Amino acid sequence: MNIKKRSFRKSLISNNSGFSLVEILIALTLMGIGGAFVMSKLSGSLHEGRVKAAKIQMHNFSSMLKDFKRKCHFYPTTEQGLDSLLQKPSGRECKNYPPGGFMDAESLPLDPWDNDFMYESDGKKFNIVSYGGDQTEGGEEEDADVYLNPPKN
Repeated sequence: MNIKKRSFRKSLISNNSGFSLVEILIALTLMGIGGAFVMSKLSGSLHEGRVKAAKIQMHNFSSMLKDFKRKCHFYPTTEQGLDSLLQKPSGRECKNYPPGGFMDAESLPLDPWDNDFMYESDGKKFNIVSYGGDQTEGGEEEDADVYLNPPKN
């Protein structure tokens, strides 16, 4: 074996340098900080996605409710609710109600937080609300309610 190879091999074997405990702890700390930053950004994106999904569902309901009004000449009342899109409502008669309803579904879709949408109507106008993550009326930031037509302050 040649001398250069032998000395290189000896230097590899005798070189016990590695990472010290302090260097490893610093690296882990930096990774933790970076992970926390990424998770906060993902959490915000998740919330924004849920709000957008809720608004899309509300606009879909709005289109079906406008079709309901076009055929029935009124919006379903709060008591009749969004279920009026699935089956003919009781009370005020709708002569042109389609046999299959206004939605091709067995049940109403839930909001992105897996709860029912709130529907309010006097028969002339309507609003649809999702109470968001906290499922109670009101709330701020990520617990804020999502409205189809936000109330005027």
